[in-house]
Amino acid sequence: MIRGPYRLSVFYFVWRCFPIANTGHQTNDEIRDKEVRLIDQAGEQLGIMSSQEALRLAEEQNLDLVKISPNAVPPVCKIMDYGKYRFEQTKREKEARKNQRVVEIKEIRMSPSIDLNDFNVKLRNAQKFLSEGNRCKVTVRFRGREMAHTNIGQDLLLKFAEECGELAVMDKSPKLEGRHMSIFLSPKPAKDAKK
Repeated sequence: MIRGPYRLSVFYFVWRCFPIANTGHQTNDEIRDKEVRLIDQAGEQLGIMSSQEALRLAEEQNLDLVKISPNAVPPVCKIMDYGKYRFEQTKREKEARKNQRVVEIKEIRMSPSIDLNDFNVKLRNAQKFLSEGNRCKVTVRFRGREMAHTNIGQDLLLKFAEECGELAVMDKSPKLEGRHMSIFLSPKPAKDAKK
């Protein structure tokens, strides 16, 4: 028995040696079931047999015995090259992540008294965002006495949505929230944009 200040650290080291979670399948000697339903590499069922017999068949073919359906009665095992299977699975996951598209919401802010040139710059930026496939939130902020003329901001937002009409669809009509009035523009699907 270890005594003194090292006792706790040795226990901690031994405790951390155990795996936290088993994320993969049970393979070869890890399969402890009495009987399993076996599927060969071609996908044909070989029937129900003992796990030792199934492991022997897998070793004869220089392949692995993998439990693919542990909740079935009896569990379903397959003879396969597990290393190759894991490699192809990670390759598919990587490809799926690469093709995944994250849509961002870009925001454009204006005031009701915006000049024509500034309006056109904001319009070009919104069209660029929409052509990249991102959603766009267009906001008009009212200050002080401008709150008495919210219809000017509403007309400005409707004009903005009309100018972006060939690239985008307005999700909702202009909505006033506090001192801000905003609309959301979503890009049109590719086939509609071509028309």
